[in-house]
Amino acid sequence: MNTLKHTPRNDVTWFRRYPPSSSTRMRLLCLPYAGGSASFYHSWANAFGDDVEVLATRYPGRQERIAEPCLESMEELADAVTTAVLPLLDKPLAVFGHSMGASLAYEVTVRLERRHGFCPSLLLVSGQQPPHRQRPRTAHLDGVESVLAEVRKLGGTDAALLEDPDLRELVLPALLADFSVVGRYAEKGPRPAMPVRCPVVGYVGDRDPNVTVEEVAAWSGIAPKGFELKVLQGDHFYLTPRRDELVADLASRLR
Repeated sequence: MNTLKHTPRNDVTWFRRYPPSSSTRMRLLCLPYAGGSASFYHSWANAFGDDVEVLATRYPGRQERIAEPCLESMEELADAVTTAVLPLLDKPLAVFGHSMGASLAYEVTVRLERRHGFCPSLLLVSGQQPPHRQRPRTAHLDGVESVLAEVRKLGGTDAALLEDPDLRELVLPALLADFSVVGRYAEKGPRPAMPVRCPVVGYVGDRDPNVTVEEVAAWSGIAPKGFELKVLQGDHFYLTPRRDELVADLASRLR
């Protein structure tokens, strides 16, 4: 097992940081869904008390990084996020991800544990199957309209943005790249799952068209240190209407 090594300070590039008003006790790394951006977590900035710093991940190819090429595999994303967060491991770290971000959160956690000897305090996964329950996804292979149809099915504010031709042209490259990440990750269905050494919490909307409650409950299979399931009212993007309930639950766990 490797110990933590020096790495260039690219955390400034990769994370929009929301430092607490007092000294930092721990950090919460937040990973967006396919097509999402760091701004999705802006309302979480000061939601977890005076001593929790929120790190909202900025994927390449959008917002401040729109001129950069997008990454198109889970391995590239996980390696890059893991490297970027290394300078920030002087405090305990919890990792949260929604949808594609949940798979990425798992892969980052595995890399931190096995490559760098750092065990996050919590792995918090939302709206996604665990690796050993992945189903093949083909939207990225079937063209732009197939991806757009999938986004419309899942809903959320991004679906409405795509109806504007100018905005669609702006966000489509990142959306297609992220769907490639998701599709390639799940192209062969279930993947070998390595257990993590921290407790895991799974979140899911009770009307999510993309993942069932039972599938999210299957994250228990990689959680020998303990697993809890939290079901909230809503669809795939329950996080927006149930924001206060979700944040309150997360805050109680981060204490």
